[in-house]
Amino acid sequence: MTEGGSLVFCDWPEPGIAVLTLNRPKARNALSGALVAELHDWSNRLATDDGLRAVVITGAGDRAFCAGADLIERQTMTGAERTAHTEAIAAAVEAVAALPVPVIGALRGFALAGGAELALACDLRVGEPYTVMGFPEVKIGIFPGAGGVVRLPRLIGASAANDLLFTGRHVDADEAYRLGLLDEIVESDTVLNRALERAREIAANAPLAVRRTDEALGLAEDVLTVELLTDTAALGWRTEIRERMAPRTRAALDVVAQALTALGPSPTSDAQHATTRALVGGPLLAAAEALDEERGDRA
Repeated sequence: MTEGGSLVFCDWPEPGIAVLTLNRPKARNALSGALVAELHDWSNRLATDDGLRAVVITGAGDRAFCAGADLIERQTMTGAERTAHTEAIAAAVEAVAALPVPVIGALRGFALAGGAELALACDLRVGEPYTVMGFPEVKIGIFPGAGGVVRLPRLIGASAANDLLFTGRHVDADEAYRLGLLDEIVESDTVLNRALERAREIAANAPLAVRRTDEALGLAEDVLTVELLTDTAALGWRTEIRERMAPRTRAALDVVAQALTALGPSPTSDAQHATTRALVGGPLLAAAEALDEERGDRA
């Protein structure tokens, strides 16, 4: 039985096993606002199903599991809309990670940026020889804000995570398997079937024991995860805002930051206030003028 909207389908190949399919194959299953909303909705609905035993997530077609955020759609968004879209992706990924049963990713083709972070939210990942994974956000001036900077080091270790996050390079299936990003590699036309086999192995076990094990594993990670994700989301917002600034604006604000750092504690005397005005007044004026010009250029 197949249910769902046009962008995320939910299949039930057998009782207790749900298959969520991202259905934008021509766009490499990119995370548009509408697709993200449907994925989040399905994750919330599945979380309340007491009969659920395992979930498989895959992408339609053979080109990509998910290529990340829909950058074409984002070009039409305002700054506020882009921020909301980034937050929506992070929330949908967290909803997948919070499912009360094991989640298996069936990865064909590309799993990049937000798509790779969605894969990290799965408990197990099955790939093909042509699977490609990566976190290329730094190459386009955005931040891996859907849990990548938290989950990736935990999965593959800090050094390997630093390599992938700082360089933004892609890794092929063999390297992904060696690093631990993929749990196994199978022939291309058997990826989904193998993921379903793993789901059946899990579903055959005592359901309450599986759920409690999944919960315990989640608790072991969640001690710092919520705080870390909140902090990294704020970092991501500041990164995206800064990357969209013109160079003159960034330079002026950097001077302000340096001046404030040089001042040390907040001024308490008239003399200190005078020093503050002398050090910061000029840079603040320059920053304000640069921002005004930038707004005028965008008008």
